[in-house]
Amino acid sequence: MARQDFQGREDAGKKKDGVARRNQSDTENTIGDFLSKDSNISTRETPITAPNGSIYSDSSYCGIMAKVMFFICFIFALVGMAANAMVLWLLGFRLHRNAFSVYILNLAMADFLFLCFQFIFYLLILINIFYYTISIHILLFFTVVSIFAYFCGLSILSAISIERCLSVMWPIWYRCQRPRHTSAVTCALLWALSLLLTFLDSKACGLLVSSSDMFWCQTFDFIMISWSVALFVALCGSSLTLLVRIVCGSQRIPVTRLYVIIVLTVLFFLIFGLPLGICSVLYKWIWNLYNLKICDFYYVTLFLSCVNSCANPIIYFFVGSIRHHRFQQKSLKLFLQRALQDTPEEEADGERVSSGEPEELDTV
Repeated sequence: MARQDFQGREDAGKKKDGVARRNQSDTENTIGDFLSKDSNISTRETPITAPNGSIYSDSSYCGIMAKVMFFICFIFALVGMAANAMVLWLLGFRLHRNAFSVYILNLAMADFLFLCFQFIFYLLILINIFYYTISIHILLFFTVVSIFAYFCGLSILSAISIERCLSVMWPIWYRCQRPRHTSAVTCALLWALSLLLTFLDSKACGLLVSSSDMFWCQTFDFIMISWSVALFVALCGSSLTLLVRIVCGSQRIPVTRLYVIIVLTVLFFLIFGLPLGICSVLYKWIWNLYNLKICDFYYVTLFLSCVNSCANPIIYFFVGSIRHHRFQQKSLKLFLQRALQDTPEEEADGERVSSGEPEELDTV
């Protein structure tokens, strides 16, 4: 193992290379790859590399847990891709967009990208188990793209909560002074920033290239973690402020479906999406965790992150279907359209009675 090589070497020139290779080796271990460390081992008996660097056999607890979790994640990723693809199709081609539907469109795109590359990752894992060994570099590439999508999803969700909080706290300023294309510009900047940080961090840590730089790897790790913490604080702070303002505010704010979507989406992320980020941070910075047998916890966080990305489109359609008893041919379109309308239920019902169908969303 790279860590053992590092501890055994006393030469100063080789020690730096040993640290860099240890960082890459630990990163490879944390993704739960199924690659064999011994070329004499059959591919049908490929051991599982645990987070603490141990090799577990197929019959061990961690090995069985990993296979079960990867298979379940494979199914959830497939279902989630279909659901998010439906949201992308409806918001991208069938419905006009308003300020918040642009955010929902980009969030669905991030969820779809995350699930898509997770699906390919799990497919390669299954191929690696039953057929032949997959190169670690291929698995690392899909892992890097998944990190990028996860990071971008967190950024967009924070932007949704912050902008909604601003619209409630300062409604006059928000309606009169907000630039028309703020949502699109914000999402584009968040995509670009997430891509840049993920690329620089992965390149410095040796996930995209064979070489690595320990100093820059730790530097970009610190930057990404700091930015993630800032996004998390902004997400929780704005969501809590929004909730308190609605429930305890002096002036009653009518609760619309959009409020419900934001609250449920943030809640699901905190429960299902956040553990993966916390687990990744702990594995990167707290080396003592590698001495613990927590491989099953890491696999569970992968599963929970897939559940989070899969649940978001279900939330949209579920909230839009509340009090909608008629099932029509284009019901999914109507459900999504109703879910993103920022009008009280009574007002929306009056408009629907007069027009015969839900009002189209205002174009951004």
